[in-house]
Amino acid sequence: MRFMLAHFTPWLSALALAWLSLSSAARAADALQPNAVSTRTAPRQADGDGSVTVSGELKQWHKVTLTLDGPYAHERDSELNPFTDLALTATFTHESGEPKYVVPGYFAADGNAANTSAQAGTKWRAHLSPDKPGKWNYHVTLRRGAHVAVDEDAAKNAKLVHEKTGSFNIAPTDKSGRDFRAKGRLQYVGGHYLRHAGTGEYFLKAGPDSPETLLAYQDFDDTIAPKKNAPLKTWAPHVRDWRAGDPTWQHGRGKGLIGALNYLASKGVNSFSFLPYNAGGDGDNVWPFVSRDDKLHYDCSKLDQWQIVFDHATAQGLHAHFKLQENEIDDNRRGAKGDNQRGVKESLDGGKLGPERKLYCRELIARFGHELGLLWNIGEENTQSAEEQRDMIRYLHETDPYDHNIVIHTFPNAQDKVYESLLGDQSLLTGASLQNSWSAAHQRTLKWVAASAKAGRPWVVCNDEQNPASDGVPPDPGYEGSDGFAAQGGQKYTLHDIRKLCLWGTLMAGGGGVEYYFGYRLPQNDLNCEDFRSRDQSWDYCRIALDFFREEKIPFWEMQCADEQVGNPENTNTRFCLAKPGEVYLVYLPSGGTTELDLRGERGTFSVAWFNPRRGGALKPGSVTSIPGGGKVSLGNPPQDQQEDWLVVVRK
Repeated sequence: MRFMLAHFTPWLSALALAWLSLSSAARAADALQPNAVSTRTAPRQADGDGSVTVSGELKQWHKVTLTLDGPYAHERDSELNPFTDLALTATFTHESGEPKYVVPGYFAADGNAANTSAQAGTKWRAHLSPDKPGKWNYHVTLRRGAHVAVDEDAAKNAKLVHEKTGSFNIAPTDKSGRDFRAKGRLQYVGGHYLRHAGTGEYFLKAGPDSPETLLAYQDFDDTIAPKKNAPLKTWAPHVRDWRAGDPTWQHGRGKGLIGALNYLASKGVNSFSFLPYNAGGDGDNVWPFVSRDDKLHYDCSKLDQWQIVFDHATAQGLHAHFKLQENEIDDNRRGAKGDNQRGVKESLDGGKLGPERKLYCRELIARFGHELGLLWNIGEENTQSAEEQRDMIRYLHETDPYDHNIVIHTFPNAQDKVYESLLGDQSLLTGASLQNSWSAAHQRTLKWVAASAKAGRPWVVCNDEQNPASDGVPPDPGYEGSDGFAAQGGQKYTLHDIRKLCLWGTLMAGGGGVEYYFGYRLPQNDLNCEDFRSRDQSWDYCRIALDFFREEKIPFWEMQCADEQVGNPENTNTRFCLAKPGEVYLVYLPSGGTTELDLRGERGTFSVAWFNPRRGGALKPGSVTSIPGGGKVSLGNPPQDQQEDWLVVVRK
């Protein structure tokens, strides 16, 4: 619904309130109807004058916005569709010649649609997040022709409407701390971990995988909830986390979701996940279009509001995991639920790379590709054919000027079939998003880390969904009456088991991190979660792990799983080892106790210290503080709580 009157201040006049109510009803009706013609008719305006403005904080890694005042359009126009039949492209080049980015642009209505709810206007826009200070030159074109934005051949013969050049100057960044603008874009650099382009810092992620319906938020324009079991979110529990100076839109809307991101950042985690399109899926309440089934017209104001949220995430140091489609709508031909259905109407081009899918990818890249921490996941529980997967991966890679990490998620029992066909030079995939039992995280992560390395294109492998699907990661004990227990196969488990075998199991296998899935049975689950505090203690354990690697300066990007060196060649859940041979060894003991470390072939003396993954803090001495190389050596006993989990840090 375009306007939520409860958010407006009392000084609005009765006349304005009446107008807004009528507008609200009309827009809500439009959103429910596929290919609807707007119920509001306004006279078409004159075209813009062709001028170009450059705005934003003109600093390194900050969002820079180029806006062309071009032809007038309406987001529901079909005779000349502003999304398919007009294509803005901006080429940004640093004065040194490198880097050079060819950035797709988009129709931005009046240029302030997040606040005005405009559907029409003359503004066409592209964004840059510049790598370097100094002078940047731009060359921007706007071309017109049938399907020019989604058909390469049409683009070659399109009519040139505008062509402009110019330049602007970029100053160094002034940000610090966890803000990604202090560190630079996260890049795939040919290894198992992403790296910040500015500082060279390598990245481990942790955060929520739920709710997948994060964007089903009542404060976003034209957002409705057709299913009773998946209502729109208020994010009310996090309104208190919003701070003065944080962004909002339309007289204070957005505080709940902005506050939720603030909370995650305050807990020290650095990632979150969502579906930008789930029509036909479990939630059926998120889509970027003007109406649910109109896949060739995009909602300018809703997407501008999404952009405010994602820009804030960048400033908070939160990595945005875009799961581009729901399993139920990727095409469902392979019968994920055994039904072998075909022709799901919500699917984009039936799973193939056609105009709907191309436009969807292009619009998301154009509007959000400038974000510094971003991941394209081509589908939750993806069941497209290998050819369709490769085509979509290739299109994302070719269209995204910043080469963000591209991954795929699939069912646990489909991993071998899906991933094997995409390894190495079989695709341009750069990562895997794993779903499996929380207790199998170490083994499954290790499998795909090793397989991708062997194939010649190492993947960033993360554990992003924990089975059983019903329970996932349970809430904290005491939250909404929860006893803190979840169940798998009749056996109970807790967040402590998740910490030991999922979080640390993934990290010790050489994985890039975790995102926690909340199941569908327990409080604050994958569809209805509005309170990330439901897993407050789990976020503490994630923060402790991330802080350890950073504060102890562990070169994890140069390390690999070496379980055999602690007598675990079968990679069971008894004990794990991550090693940079001859320099540093991490030995994780999920059940405490002690073990031997095989240092045969290594010379010199190694220090031994113990880290508490439950409380964090400084390393502590155990019963042994140094060991010699040259053989199998006992690491001694932990400083206390010998039955609890510990991490042993062994350094040359």
